[in-house]
Amino acid sequence: MNDSNHLEQIIKKRRSAKPSLMNGKKIDAGQIHQLLALGDWAPNHANTEPWRFIVYENAGLIKFCTDHAALYKAHTPEEKFTEAKYQNLLNMSQTVSHLVLVYMKRTEKARIPLLEEFAAVAAATQNILLGAESLGIAVLWSTGGMAHHPAMKTYLGMAEEDIVMGLLYMGYTDEPAKQGKRNIPLESKTIWNG
Repeated sequence: MNDSNHLEQIIKKRRSAKPSLMNGKKIDAGQIHQLLALGDWAPNHANTEPWRFIVYENAGLIKFCTDHAALYKAHTPEEKFTEAKYQNLLNMSQTVSHLVLVYMKRTEKARIPLLEEFAAVAAATQNILLGAESLGIAVLWSTGGMAHHPAMKTYLGMAEEDIVMGLLYMGYTDEPAKQGKRNIPLESKTIWNG
């Protein structure tokens, strides 16, 4: 199999895996580093490299999950708060191996449009997701919980211009991946001019 076919298989096989379906088995820290190194090779304008990663594991993961649940409880209106969601955030550390928080560090005095830096961090995240698929690591790229709430930025000590891109819940699962599908044919999303 050539590189192109191998890459195509990885891209088409990649699926999100819910943390509740992860089995608690630990990922070797070297593999996490390997995935972040793939993210570090994302394309970016003017070499701003705006992606940043915060890796939570072991006691750090337990603390983050506890703090995340507390942020949800403190900043969610009573009518929207659910005990089930609170418990889910609190107990994520029991099934996932690592959590990688991905954020965009806005380049100071940047002349690069915000959208381009945002896209660069999304590309870095996709590199991580594809690398994880190639290693048999299950991942959920989540923007739920308090990921986009201002309280999360305060908790992390981020600058106003920085943006949390999401939480990558990583681990292993015994569940088979679902078959992939596209709802809209590629031909309906493509215009050829020439």
